[in-house]
Amino acid sequence: MERVNANEMEYRKGRSGPKYLFRGPRIDWGLIRFLPGESLGKHLHERLEETFYFTSGTGVIEVNGVQYDIGPGDAFRIEPDETHDIVNTGDEALDGVFIKHCYLPDDKVNVSA
Repeated sequence: MERVNANEMEYRKGRSGPKYLFRGPRIDWGLIRFLPGESLGKHLHERLEETFYFTSGTGVIEVNGVQYDIGPGDAFRIEPDETHDIVNTGDEALDGVFIKHCYLPDDKVNVSA
């Protein structure tokens, strides 16, 4: 058993970015926050799938060149080799949860815009 408290952990960029709650041994998962205008950065994973569930805010997720609006309650599962990016298009933070399965911390390929 492992226990963490999200309030005691930091986002990667201080006020935003990913906040990993658990890293391995089988999955990565945590919280993600985008401030207005921020984006994830277009990338793909060759072997793992990634799931996003959004709890507040608005934005756009682009998957393989197709854009989908994001709002609270929306969930997206990204398959291996699907290029994806997330952009906060609203005036408040875009918050969500992410899960990456399997635990493959080096499985990320950045894609040029």
